[in-house]
Amino acid sequence: MILFAAAVWGHWRKRPTPSSARPKVRQSVCQPSPFLAYPPLSARFRPAPGKAPVCGDWCPGPGYAMKEAMKIVLLDAFTADQGRAPWPGLEDLGEVTNHPRVEAENLHALCKGAEVVITNKATITAELMQKLAPHLKYVGVSATGTNIVDIEAARRLGIAVTNVPGYSAPSVAQLTMALILSLSLDVSGHASAVKGGAWASCPDFCFFLRPLPEWAGKTLAILGLGAIGSAVARMAQAFDMRVLAAAVPGAPNKPDRVPLPQALAEADVVSLHCPLTPATDRLVNKAFLDAMKPGALLINTSRGGLVDETALINALDEGHLGGVGLDVLSVEPPPPDHPLLNSHAPWAPRVIVTPHMGWGTEEARTRLRAEVVTNIRAWLGGQRRNRVD
Repeated sequence: MILFAAAVWGHWRKRPTPSSARPKVRQSVCQPSPFLAYPPLSARFRPAPGKAPVCGDWCPGPGYAMKEAMKIVLLDAFTADQGRAPWPGLEDLGEVTNHPRVEAENLHALCKGAEVVITNKATITAELMQKLAPHLKYVGVSATGTNIVDIEAARRLGIAVTNVPGYSAPSVAQLTMALILSLSLDVSGHASAVKGGAWASCPDFCFFLRPLPEWAGKTLAILGLGAIGSAVARMAQAFDMRVLAAAVPGAPNKPDRVPLPQALAEADVVSLHCPLTPATDRLVNKAFLDAMKPGALLINTSRGGLVDETALINALDEGHLGGVGLDVLSVEPPPPDHPLLNSHAPWAPRVIVTPHMGWGTEEARTRLRAEVVTNIRAWLGGQRRNRVD
């Protein structure tokens, strides 16, 4: 009897452990050793039949090692997801930590050990990347502008950098046109006057608070004819406006570009859609504003740093501009005493400042989140998609 029991027990110990009873490793990937830091996506998540088991199962045996999930850190993600919208497919690529809002002094601690960092406005400096190396392999900018990342340092360290171009073009273009129309027709001023009883007490069937222009035949100068600038041009042409593509300092010369002084002198509206570079920093200075046609509108839905705000306020004080529409400022959020927010200034009715909202439509932010994930997938697969490094 004892010998029989021992035989049964020995047979039982030799049986393979059922897959359902084996311990699982969360979001891990089996792959040949020595493991590659970034094998193709197919190798990481679809092991070859008969070679590697499904993720979370036991390693198949000698020659294989378990690789832990890639660490992905999302910085200042609240503006893109509002704390509720998904980043479709991101959690399939690794272990995701989402930091809705961040402070500069905490970035190293928040990103420590991360292989992938996604940032919107948090600045990724050379010093920070040096500290995060050698773990950090990829920085994804969840925006179009890349001035928040030290690209040269990323190249030296072998860190991939991507952005998301064009995702917000329709949204920013429609805000640009809304600012032009709101300033020129004073829609909010007329609506407020009506609510205040001005129409009800008017002896006529209508009234006008100021001369109202018609935009057909007027001239729009666009600085920066990329995806957004081109979308604005198409919308303006639908209004029968004349569109000038102005030459941008530091940009390659193109035969169809109008010299900037000529464009400023002819334009009834000047709209900024160029990137912020050393050549365009404070581009809109006193000389720029003096060159504009008296009474023209200035629109900036690009980068706050394009405008010398002191020079702009002086131009408003002098009455040189017909109006200003800004969706961006040099410091965001601005201090409460920012001069351009002064509702008591004599030029206040001719200035509209919106809270960097042009990119923020539901459709644009959905495209942005999807593109961020697609960029990472492409990088894992060895593709240079939207790379700026």
